[in-house]
Amino acid sequence: MSAAAAPAVEKNVQDGKQTPSSEDARWAPVLGLACQITVDLPVPEFCVSDFLALRVGKVLGTHFGVGRDVPVRVNGTLISWGELEASGKKIAVRLTELA
Repeated sequence: MSAAAAPAVEKNVQDGKQTPSSEDARWAPVLGLACQITVDLPVPEFCVSDFLALRVGKVLGTHFGVGRDVPVRVNGTLISWGELEASGKKIAVRLTELA
């Protein structure tokens, strides 16, 4: 892509540090708002009888293979896909694709 055809990207630099551009500044009023991020792990063919049979220690099988991407949502809107992985003693999601 030629420099003339390349999209304009505004970068402000002060004292060797990048400062927010006017594009970034427009988000400033909402940056502190809370949002809910969820990772969907669908369990196909799950029905009411399965729900009623739930007990502590029961393992729910999914049709997702290890390494298969799961949907990631913010406030119910699909924003990404990611892989589940272990991070110490916790489960983490590595984003693999943006929606």
